[in-house]
Amino acid sequence: MKKINNLKIKMIAMAVLALSSAASWAQSGEQPWLIRARALEINWANQQNNGLGAVNVTAQNLTIPEVDITYFLNKNVAVELSLTYPQKVNVNVAGAGAGSLKGLPPSLVAQYHFTELGNLKPYLGLGFNYTSFTNVNILNGVASVDSSSTGAVGQAGFDYMVDKNWGLNFDVKYIRMKTDVYVSGADKGQLGLNPTTYSIGIAYRY
Repeated sequence: MKKINNLKIKMIAMAVLALSSAASWAQSGEQPWLIRARALEINWANQQNNGLGAVNVTAQNLTIPEVDITYFLNKNVAVELSLTYPQKVNVNVAGAGAGSLKGLPPSLVAQYHFTELGNLKPYLGLGFNYTSFTNVNILNGVASVDSSSTGAVGQAGFDYMVDKNWGLNFDVKYIRMKTDVYVSGADKGQLGLNPTTYSIGIAYRY
C-alpha cells in the first residue's frame, strides 16, 4: 500500500510539474502552434512473411500531400499529429497490376526539439500510427486485406526558420505497418508494409 501511495504522489508531482511548465511556456510569449504542409514520399518495405512470398503481393510506392499540426508544451517538447486524406495505393500480384486499395495513415508523435542551433531546429520523435484500409479491390475481389493496422513510429527531421513565423521542413519517418492477405478467404500470410517516408515542405509557427 505504501508503494502504491508513493507512486501516486510521484505521478501527481509529475503532472503538476508538466502543468507548471506548460503555464510558464504560455506566459513566455512564444508561439506554441506549428503547422506544416508537406509532400510525402512513401517507400514500402513489402516484406513477405509466413509464406506470402508464393503469392508475391506488393504495394507500389507513391507521393502524397500531408498536413501536420504540432503543439509545443515547452520550448523543447512538442506533440505532432500528421494528417492526410485516404490515399489510393496500387497493388501488384506476381509483379503485375492487380488492383488497389485506399489507406488513411494518421500518426501521433511526441517530439524533442533541439534549440541551440539558431535558425536550424532539429528534432526526434517517437509515437503511434493507425492506418485504415478501405475500398479494397484486388484481383476483382478475390484477394483482400485486414481493415486496419497499428504500429510504432520513429521520426527525425529539422525545421529551418527563415523568420519567427515561416520555415522550411525536412522529415523522415519509419512506420511499423502490416496486414494479413487473404485469397479466396484463405489467409496466405502477412505483408509487412513498414514504410519509410521522406517529406519536404513549409512550416508556419504562430
